[in-house]
Amino acid sequence: MSISQKLLQKYAELIVRTGANVQPGQVVQLAVSVEQHDFAALVMEECYKAGAKKVNVDWIFDIQSRLNYLYAEQETLATVLPWEEEKMKQMVEDLPVRIFISSEDPDAMNGVDPQKLSAVMQRRAAVMKPYRNAVDGKHQWVIAAYPSVKWAKKCFPEASDAEAVDQLWEAILRTVRVQEDNDPVVAWKAHTDFIEKKAAWLNEQGFSALRYKSANGTDFTVDLIPGAKWEGAGATNSVNGAFYIPNMPTEEIFTSPIAGKCEGTLVAVKPLSWNSQLIEDFSITFEHGKAVSCRAAKGQELLERMIHMDEGASMLGEVALVPKESPVNQCGFLFYETLFDENACCHCALGMGFKEVLPDGDDLTMEQAQEMGINDSIIHVDFMIGADDLSIDGVRPDGTTEPVFRNGTWA
Repeated sequence: MSISQKLLQKYAELIVRTGANVQPGQVVQLAVSVEQHDFAALVMEECYKAGAKKVNVDWIFDIQSRLNYLYAEQETLATVLPWEEEKMKQMVEDLPVRIFISSEDPDAMNGVDPQKLSAVMQRRAAVMKPYRNAVDGKHQWVIAAYPSVKWAKKCFPEASDAEAVDQLWEAILRTVRVQEDNDPVVAWKAHTDFIEKKAAWLNEQGFSALRYKSANGTDFTVDLIPGAKWEGAGATNSVNGAFYIPNMPTEEIFTSPIAGKCEGTLVAVKPLSWNSQLIEDFSITFEHGKAVSCRAAKGQELLERMIHMDEGASMLGEVALVPKESPVNQCGFLFYETLFDENACCHCALGMGFKEVLPDGDDLTMEQAQEMGINDSIIHVDFMIGADDLSIDGVRPDGTTEPVFRNGTWA
């Protein structure tokens, strides 16, 4: 297929009106590749039609990022300049709607020293994190995608450039429920209603733990925070009450477990693309709530560095339930993009948890959330564990259990 202008317009409107739900008078911060400037213009105009006060654009340029890492000194790259920090301070004041359009080349950082990548990310994230914490729960944001040629060719290496882009477009539009002859807003309402019903059922159960089991070696138990909510699909800005959908696509129902309260081994069923590098055929073993060992057929050093990014990087910040019937999974290929791959099947995340799952969580400081069990870290990295035979049981405080998943889907 060659995507029509009608579909592009439909998609841009969905991102702005349903995903980000831009409100009159809000500032919008759009992050998008320089290659997608035409689509950026569509999104900008749609934001203004929704009443945006101002739309600012952060242009992403893969080649620039790669050249910086290849030639600039680590200390130079790791230093957060005063103007960068001032920009983050302004974000805390403006509380902008943030729209991210992902289209990066999955291989952009091939050949870059992984130690340099990790060290730079660690230094910069530590400076920026307080500002991100300050806006958490107080603004709307959404991540969506636009296929680049390099991304499409990574997914479909045997196809021509044009064919690969068409195939990736077809998959993206399928997973975000945009078609020539449908109303995607109505489709998303039905989808979010279904997810909210499943989340409500999980919240009614009052599970204190989850147990995972698969023939591939996954044998794992994780404790849940008493009173923490299961959430999915949408979120609400605590400042203005606006409902928004942070990820498009999204199929997950998630919560944050108790930091440092899990035991056993999780085996990944899909490769993990992190910092434009692949970690493949890997597993992570936890003892007393922390990752104590890991193995990977490819990317072992990268996986180890990820787990040691900071103290919280070795603990879980999220557990998420996604049935194997997910439209992302049904596409039948690896997207090399976490936005999609995490929505293919059940996953967990190392690193930062979500304080918003706690009662009145948006009003808590991160320190208060940590006291209640939320993990904190400079990273949040999802990895997929949803094997076709995966079983998950919910455990109640009295020890009774209830099937949650059987054979990779809802029991």
